[in-house]
Amino acid sequence: MSLQELETAVSGLPQDQLREFAQWFEEFLADAWDRRIESDVAAGRLDGAAKRADDDFDAGRCTPL
Repeated sequence: MSLQELETAVSGLPQDQLREFAQWFEEFLADAWDRRIESDVAAGRLDGAAKRADDDFDAGRCTPL
């Protein structure tokens, strides 16, 4: 299925099915994001950012949320 065919199909959904699809798609994107973060962590791509955050915290450069 092409992107254009998918767009046509989604735009033709009744409201209730569109809401259901939107919820599913949000969950799909969230799961994809989680997998990407997990992959980045496993590969060490976030080590530098984590080190800087720890250093900032240890130096008192953080404020409570």
